[in-house]
Amino acid sequence: MTATELMAEALEVERVESHLNPPASYDLADHPVPTGREETWRFTPLKRLRGILDGEPSDACLSWETSLPEGVTLPVITAEEAREHGELPPNDRPAALSAELAGGCQVIDIPADFSSDEPILVKLHGDDADALVWGQVLVRVGHHARATLVVEHNGSARYSALTSVVVGDGADLTMVSIQDWDDDAVHLGRDAIRVGRDATVKHAALSFGGDLVRMHANVEYAGPGGSAELLGLYFADTGQHIEHRLFADHTAPRTRSHVSYKGALQGRGAHTVWVGNVLIRKVAEGIDTFEENRNLVLTDGCQADSIPNLEIETGEIEGAGHASATGRFDDEQLFYLRSRGIDEKEARRLVVHGFFHDLIRKVGVPAIEEKLVTIVEAELSKNVSGKAL
Repeated sequence: MTATELMAEALEVERVESHLNPPASYDLADHPVPTGREETWRFTPLKRLRGILDGEPSDACLSWETSLPEGVTLPVITAEEAREHGELPPNDRPAALSAELAGGCQVIDIPADFSSDEPILVKLHGDDADALVWGQVLVRVGHHARATLVVEHNGSARYSALTSVVVGDGADLTMVSIQDWDDDAVHLGRDAIRVGRDATVKHAALSFGGDLVRMHANVEYAGPGGSAELLGLYFADTGQHIEHRLFADHTAPRTRSHVSYKGALQGRGAHTVWVGNVLIRKVAEGIDTFEENRNLVLTDGCQADSIPNLEIETGEIEGAGHASATGRFDDEQLFYLRSRGIDEKEARRLVVHGFFHDLIRKVGVPAIEEKLVTIVEAELSKNVSGKAL
């Protein structure tokens, strides 16, 4: 019996199917090639995936550059061993293909009682936009450990990855995933997180580069008292498709989740998608959850799709809610700044920085916060001559 099955049996969780998150399975027959008419794929331009979903075997890989505090190790295990160590099974075709074709699982092993202010840095780089790369990663966080993990993706590739994050009881993990690819890259990723009893997880997904980026962040709970904060920041330029999907599956009582994503769009054909979903199961009494998404449209020709969802099976909860908003610049803010002698270009820049400021500060990693401010500034400089709304 796998660790996932043992956890479900211990909690006596009734496995209810969510309409936005298909049942997890390693069997590819359970994850047919999408047509684009499925609810979970209708926003994704399948042709731009350039054959990833066909499942062609490949020996190509990304280069890894790491900076590890003492005590953190990087063993490689087999796909079978990954299941035994508690990997969360895939619930879509790209993740299932990654589990089958990666040829092994890279582990980031953080031991029990580990504590360090030095972040664990992992940089993944691709050199070929046509290279098809399958990735399988398992992050193991021991009981009562405290750690910060930063994973940065850059360069060019067609990359599909299944990443499982297993957080032990009482542990505290901050995980930052940065998608800063070149303009020709395609990235399909799933970060699936299991939060231990009384553990705390902060997960931040930051997406800027790439032709098409489609990211999942899924959370479930291995015991009562777990808390998860899911943050996201994205900026789409001309022709870019950036898609984020969130699923908080409250599988234990007295658990908490808070989702906050913000995005900006500029340039013709820029398209962002945010789909959030929270499932509160019958066993999950006394939970508290909230999800929100805000989008700022900077020019004509952009499209932002934002869909929050709640599925509730028990009324014995502390709180549950969601919010979504998409809009252009606030005319009153611009008028106020311009009335103080600030020219229009600078006023717009200040409004965008203000829009992102509070979320950037929530990341909690000073070096990454500085990097985000720099990236936002670089993105804004691309639209100096664009027609703003």
